[in-house]
Amino acid sequence: MSTVQRRARRAWSWLASALAVAVVVVASALPVRVTDTTPAALVRLPLELLVLVAVLLVLPRRLRRTRRAVVVVAGALLTVATLLRVLDVGFLRALNRPFDPLIDWRYAGDLVETARASVEGPLGVGLLLLAAAALVAVVLVVPLSVVRLARLTRDHRGATLRTLAVLAPAWVLLSVAGVRVGALPLASDATADYLYAQVARVPSQLRDRREFAQAARTDPLARTPDGDLFTALRGRDVLVVFVESYGRVALDDPGLSPVVDRALASAGDDLRRSGWTARSASLTSPTFGALSWLAHSTLQSGLWVDSQQRYDQLVTTRRETLSSLFGRAGWRTVAVVPANTRDWPQGAFYDLDHVYDSRNIGYRGPRFGYPTMPDQFTLHAFGRLELAGTDRRPVMAEIDLISSHAPWSRTPRPVPQDAVGDGSVFDEMPETLPSEADIWPDPDRVRAAYAGSVAYSLESVSTFLSTLPPAPSGREPVVVVLGDHQPATVVSGEDPGHDVPVSLLTRDRSLVRRVDGWGWEPGLRPGAGAPVWRMDAFRDAFVAAFGPTGDPTGDNGTTEAAAR
Repeated sequence: MSTVQRRARRAWSWLASALAVAVVVVASALPVRVTDTTPAALVRLPLELLVLVAVLLVLPRRLRRTRRAVVVVAGALLTVATLLRVLDVGFLRALNRPFDPLIDWRYAGDLVETARASVEGPLGVGLLLLAAAALVAVVLVVPLSVVRLARLTRDHRGATLRTLAVLAPAWVLLSVAGVRVGALPLASDATADYLYAQVARVPSQLRDRREFAQAARTDPLARTPDGDLFTALRGRDVLVVFVESYGRVALDDPGLSPVVDRALASAGDDLRRSGWTARSASLTSPTFGALSWLAHSTLQSGLWVDSQQRYDQLVTTRRETLSSLFGRAGWRTVAVVPANTRDWPQGAFYDLDHVYDSRNIGYRGPRFGYPTMPDQFTLHAFGRLELAGTDRRPVMAEIDLISSHAPWSRTPRPVPQDAVGDGSVFDEMPETLPSEADIWPDPDRVRAAYAGSVAYSLESVSTFLSTLPPAPSGREPVVVVLGDHQPATVVSGEDPGHDVPVSLLTRDRSLVRRVDGWGWEPGLRPGAGAPVWRMDAFRDAFVAAFGPTGDPTGDNGTTEAAAR
């Protein structure tokens, strides 16, 4: 080997060692929140690195198996912690909460499928491959870096000992002095603290599982006679319409609200002209940014379903839902879930007579990115399939609208109601609309696209309701329109809360008087002072208000929310 080759090999060895140390330092000190991830935050002094080096220095070289075991365990722990924190970053951006390793892996496939459907073509595939490559890189690079660090400690014992003698006291002094880099301490114990927190919450999750199972079993409405359910609504259609990602931020953020306010004002005018009266408030959703089924099941069951663990438990119980209660009282019960492209086994929990999804609702038009069909078609098809004719049972339906689903690209343009047909009228439309590649490079465009998609969904609802033929006196329908959750933080910002607007609409003013005690505000736009209930309070309040005695005080909407 020539002198040049030896020098090159030595330089490469030192470079590889330096990179390994850098990887261990960054992985050990990695913050969870994107806002904390600054260059300075990544070069903090990690306690975990100092402890690992100290242990390797103490262990004699002859104890090879013990040293190897220490390196393997340290590499595995640091790799797991790094993976989880990388996932935390993604979950905090999308769902405003960290990744839960005991629960969230169960719907990883659903999230991947949603991402693929949301971002079309090669771009979507490329982003998924990039994410997968990043996770694979963590799994490979972090443990190899720990191994390299251990070899460096073994081969340069004297230099390592001197370095440790300087850095260990420095860590103590920095910790005692509280020196910080931005919001984070310069003397870091982030990985140890993170792993401890992950382990420490396991008992509370097991306890939560037991307590939630008990709550699901003890349902006071299970004992209500069928004849006492919804007596004030006999013969009336009842619709619960979820508007995807319709959160309070759409009303409260001055960068979004002008577009949504115009849509609400126009919708309010159209609905008043056709005889509708509205009362509005806010509900606190159990989810944020995604996982709409948690909000749907919370509203329907009267239980706080804020995790996949709770949802998985709930759908195995016999807990009464609004759908099952209406079914017991004689209504035909229906769900319209256009996002579903395959069977929905959890739907059996709701005791539905029929489920419409993307495969059987009769849509013959194009997809609009993630949304399988425009909201205007979803509502039009439901009306044609379920509300036409007079010789039928009253219908109770949950209708899930998805045109305002992320990434908020390719939002449809309204078409004349009598031209909707089988949806083929939309055939050429998607290609004329901005794609996610046009929108997502600019956060302001993302926010504007979100506001426009919500406005479209609200317009679709108002058009559908305004064109419903008037029902005979005493048969006027009741409609609840609400959001499922706030949009992701790219739109809503950090910690905007979980509140969503909710409106109750009817053409029968005697029914409005039954909810006067709720204190909900007139119109479609709840103001800042409107009541805020937790979403799990709605079921019992609704059942009580439209039962034999009514609910003049609205207590179910407030005390129940506080109790859970």
